[in-house]
Amino acid sequence: MPIMIMMPKGNPGHVTDLADLGKPDIRLAIPNPEFEGIARQIETSLKKAAGQALADAVYKTKVADGSTILSHIHHRQTPLFLMQGRAAAGVTPSKLDPSAHSRMANKFQTAMPGALLGTDHLISFLLTHFYLLYAGVILFSAAEPIIGAMLMTGLLTRLAALFSMGFSVLLMLVFGWQGATCIDEWTMAAFNLAMGASLLLAGSGAYSLDNVLLHRKPALAGKQWFRWASGCLPLPQTDGGFRTLAFAALAFVVIFDVGTYNYYRGSVLTPFHGGPVSPTKYHLKLSQAELVPDGRLRFHVYLDAGTPEAPARVVAADLHNGEKQPVANWNAAQLSKLPKTDFANDYAYNKFEPGPYGILAKMGAAATVTLPVPTSSRSTGARYIQLTDVDGRTFSATLGK
Repeated sequence: MPIMIMMPKGNPGHVTDLADLGKPDIRLAIPNPEFEGIARQIETSLKKAAGQALADAVYKTKVADGSTILSHIHHRQTPLFLMQGRAAAGVTPSKLDPSAHSRMANKFQTAMPGALLGTDHLISFLLTHFYLLYAGVILFSAAEPIIGAMLMTGLLTRLAALFSMGFSVLLMLVFGWQGATCIDEWTMAAFNLAMGASLLLAGSGAYSLDNVLLHRKPALAGKQWFRWASGCLPLPQTDGGFRTLAFAALAFVVIFDVGTYNYYRGSVLTPFHGGPVSPTKYHLKLSQAELVPDGRLRFHVYLDAGTPEAPARVVAADLHNGEKQPVANWNAAQLSKLPKTDFANDYAYNKFEPGPYGILAKMGAAATVTLPVPTSSRSTGARYIQLTDVDGRTFSATLGK
């Protein structure tokens, strides 16, 4: 995942590059390496920029003297520290840049491969219909603080709790598989689902806005919609009906929380496992592979597992015959020189593209790739295509007729 340096308006610390972050007079906000995966990438970038000395200055010397502030909850604290005037610069994932063109879509696309119950298809549809995506993100982003404010003030408490539960279920279905990169969101959503169910049953307190409304308009007590939506009156249920509703809510929360976590990670009903879609190991799904009449190789590839923290790297492509023997090869140097026009990406955000050492792909990317006629010109008899990533893992598909 790309990183960026974030500064307050006007750049009072006159920070221009990573090397400036090691200066003693620059107060810095940065993710905590003890629990923030992005911190490892930041440290690597610091080493590349100015060597081990810069990394030690930022993460050791300046931490010790208090001029580097480490996050203690999440890297989203970095812009907060800048707004509070506690730091002159901060290093964060570029997804926190509100001006980045891919800010809305990037996170959805990285979550798409492991999203459950059809939400992957919904994400794919939105990624190819920008205005619907834009409207959806705006509405969702606006609804979250509005529903939160309603819960805090006790306005239509039960209705707000129901919406809150819906948000939680959606977050767990979409992002729950991403493990260390996003398990914090699953955890928050799991707690929020339980709290929403509790408020749905219990209603609001004595000082809620629901009570204020009822005090001003006593006739609301006779309205069925108000009794169900607000939290200041008992639900219009018999004792037996309420118990049934309470047990149903409890069963849903427990089954959904435990079930999704066991599906994603195990450790509850089964031993710990990496999940059906790995959040750490890259996987490439190949399809529609064919040799076109002019001798070029065309195939569709989808990066459907792995981490969004760094791109996958394809360093070799091979054609194999029926005996699984290689008959043609494209090495890393050849792949890195491919023109971008040879990549017809399905989405405009995370993409397959040529990189310094082969082909790069960000999480969730999908594309139809065309490779030139192999220099060996021995593609006759080829039956399979095989891609090899930088870790030596191979992915293959049968060539179509």
